[in-house]
Amino acid sequence: MAIPAIIHRPLVIDIEAWKVWQSSSRPAQLVDVRSTTEFACGHLPGAVNIPLEQVELRTADLSSHAPVVLVCQAGTRARLAAELLQHSGKDLFVLEGGTSAWIKAGYPAVCSTASRWALERQVRLIAGLLVSFSVVLTLLVSPWFLALAAFIGCGLTFAGATNICLMGEMLAHLPWNRVRTRTPTRSQGSFDTAAAINPAVSCPCESQKQA
Repeated sequence: MAIPAIIHRPLVIDIEAWKVWQSSSRPAQLVDVRSTTEFACGHLPGAVNIPLEQVELRTADLSSHAPVVLVCQAGTRARLAAELLQHSGKDLFVLEGGTSAWIKAGYPAVCSTASRWALERQVRLIAGLLVSFSVVLTLLVSPWFLALAAFIGCGLTFAGATNICLMGEMLAHLPWNRVRTRTPTRSQGSFDTAAAINPAVSCPCESQKQA
């Protein structure tokens, strides 16, 4: 009889528990599983970015000697990542509330782009607006405007099938989506909570808004 594989169920911690880990110098690797653009728009200090669609292929990048704390925007994708990694043998935790709860609590976030919206969200907004306009124009002007909705639908289908989003690539070149250069405060890699987080670290987006 085959011995079933050991499944490592992730534990859930909240942002206050994460702060305690930091203050108690408990080593841990903080992994943000959102997209690269979402990560650039604002993430927890010390987090490394491994998008959800890559997480199964990059288990070697996850720490084997310290807990791995998974975080996303609100917690849903972090839980999904934990399910995908349940056979990896890693000591997994999910940060409840995610980046949203962290920022809402008033803790500092780090970002490298002036945009407050992730690129994917911008694509969804513009695609939805174009489809809505095409339907309105079809009803009020001419049925030929349905071609615009069909074009958007084909574009989204192509993006989903190939992972190449032409609209996203065009939006990425707009001024508010360009990544701003900044001096790194620590080397990339696993985040050790023994390293103190500078409370002055904040999002450049907020600095620009206040200027």
